[in-house]
Amino acid sequence: MTFEFDKIIDRTNTSSSKWTKYDRPDIIPMWVADMDFETAPCIKSALLERINHGIYGYTQPPEELSSTVATYLKTEFNWAIDTDWIIWLPSLVVGLNVVSRAFAEEGDAILSNTPIYPPFLSAPTYGNRETITAPLVWSGTKWAMDFDALEKTVTKKTKAFLFCSPHNPTGRVWNSKELNELVAFCHKHNLTIISDEIHAGLILDQDKTHTVTANLPDAADISVTLLSASKTFNMPGLGCAYAVVKNPTLRNKLKKVMNGIVHHVGALGYTATLAAYKEGKPWHAALVNYLRLNRDYVEGDLSAHDQLTVYHSEATYLTWIDARRMNVDNPSTYFEQFGIGLYDGAPFGAPGFLRLNFACPQSVLREAIQRINKGLEALT
Repeated sequence: MTFEFDKIIDRTNTSSSKWTKYDRPDIIPMWVADMDFETAPCIKSALLERINHGIYGYTQPPEELSSTVATYLKTEFNWAIDTDWIIWLPSLVVGLNVVSRAFAEEGDAILSNTPIYPPFLSAPTYGNRETITAPLVWSGTKWAMDFDALEKTVTKKTKAFLFCSPHNPTGRVWNSKELNELVAFCHKHNLTIISDEIHAGLILDQDKTHTVTANLPDAADISVTLLSASKTFNMPGLGCAYAVVKNPTLRNKLKKVMNGIVHHVGALGYTATLAAYKEGKPWHAALVNYLRLNRDYVEGDLSAHDQLTVYHSEATYLTWIDARRMNVDNPSTYFEQFGIGLYDGAPFGAPGFLRLNFACPQSVLREAIQRINKGLEALT
């Protein structure tokens, strides 16, 4: 079966957050992590069938959904779970916020690395918890966790580690050695590991695989894993995510914080997730191949410019770029003049950097890269 990733789909007049950000309609938006591809045909078919039923009342998870999730996690990541470990959430960002409240008290601290997806930095503070960070370091070949910096940053008030795997925005696929060192660090300091693994289905390097943090020795009882089909299958607007928590004490803490605050998942979110995990594998495989070509094009073209350092994305559909050598006040604002909308690195804790989303048809990507090139040429 072939899939039409080259198809141009007009997203104007759909209230798309991605496409309504800019006042100028000529700007190509490549900021938020939202793909410009139709989702898998099996998901569209399942949604249409559910919509045609005509009644959209309060909905429980479909009977087979939890077992389908368990099968998917075992097949894809060799992670065996019990279905009662699953807690459904309306989005992963909601998950980041409720776990920040569940596993740290007001006045406590939650540790993370920078650069990082912005809700990692805001979620603790929204709940009157302190956000503390230690920067990732560039080893010369890859981004890495600096455990010396983490040791200097952690305090007695620190109760949890917000972790991103694969990493957004750098695209790192953490290996077992790194993950085991993280687990040992969290045991040493009595930290709950909250691991956002929403990009686990988007490994682009063919010599790498995703390792679930909670599936490592000694990790399960201190881990909360946040997952969703939304990034892999391009359906974040349907609002369906879940936490997997083996430790019943941690699971009950999370449920208690959610009570009366976190709304249930909608019917269409459940429907789409079930279809994705049951029937979406062929589309997913084709998507990863397409994204790999896009990634290679972006890295190959932009790496030729002295003003940019373009980091290799082992996973995700995001490229992390150091634009500080451009010597402009704000690189993202600068490129908007040339009709390209990139994510400013400042909310990630990295001013002067940019994040580029390459999950779009290749014709759009070529035009976007040409516009970036024009912007860089104008500086010389």
